[in-house]
Amino acid sequence: MSRRDFLAGAGAGVVLTTGCNSSPVPTVTAPVTPTPATTTADQDLLNFALNLQYLEAEFYLRATTGQGLSSADIGASPGTVTGGTQVTFATPAVQEYALELANDELLHVRYLRKQLGSLAVDRPAIDLTGFSGFAATAGIATAFSPFTDENSFIVGAFLFEEVGVTAFHGAANLFTTRANATSLASMMAIEAYHSGLLRTLLAGLATPYPTYANQISTLRAKLGGGNETPVSALSIVAENNNCAVYERTTDQVLHILYATGAGVVARGGFFPDGVNGKITATAS
Repeated sequence: MSRRDFLAGAGAGVVLTTGCNSSPVPTVTAPVTPTPATTTADQDLLNFALNLQYLEAEFYLRATTGQGLSSADIGASPGTVTGGTQVTFATPAVQEYALELANDELLHVRYLRKQLGSLAVDRPAIDLTGFSGFAATAGIATAFSPFTDENSFIVGAFLFEEVGVTAFHGAANLFTTRANATSLASMMAIEAYHSGLLRTLLAGLATPYPTYANQISTLRAKLGGGNETPVSALSIVAENNNCAVYERTTDQVLHILYATGAGVVARGGFFPDGVNGKITATAS
């Protein structure tokens, strides 16, 4: 099955049989069996990560196929997803990359749900129209939607991917079970691949798209404790002074995704009713 065929049927519960890359050539490796989360702290962190993956999967699936996650992938009492339409891609390579992103995030959702088992939280309510408000707050004067065209899609993907990288890095040292930390670290590596390619694409786009990305980056820094590198032809890689990946606390991540700065925040932005699980609100 091609990746395109797989994703087109994702909403109908198509079963993946060819591994992460969805190659037409069947994989010969044994399927990965996630190590169960064994402590309450680890379960809370994995569920926090699952909320983020729900958000990314819904964004990419709707942008590439016009459909979201299937009923088998969202829990018994999921929240509603608002917004999100299929993007008309003009460049075959960008469309293929978008399909890979959608495939990866779908599999991350499935992996985490399997790892958590009956403890996996349901998909929270998600508002993909939140991009317009976030962009306006960032200073982007024109009405913005990542579903308008492929360049806008790249900007929207940039908003999420770097949050994912920093969130996973921040959580990695908090796990009590090494196997769980390793699971999240492996997903962080994929998110970092995504981020690097998106930044490369953005650096090569004509104005105003790199400017939009940097306005979003500035707002993320304001809401989420800094930890940003502007996109330019001279700064493709997002890295700190030690040439290492930035990290964010769960508080900082929620401030960004709730699109609200300092103070105790429990909902808003892309999660109008908040995320699900134990880690749902900021401390300050």
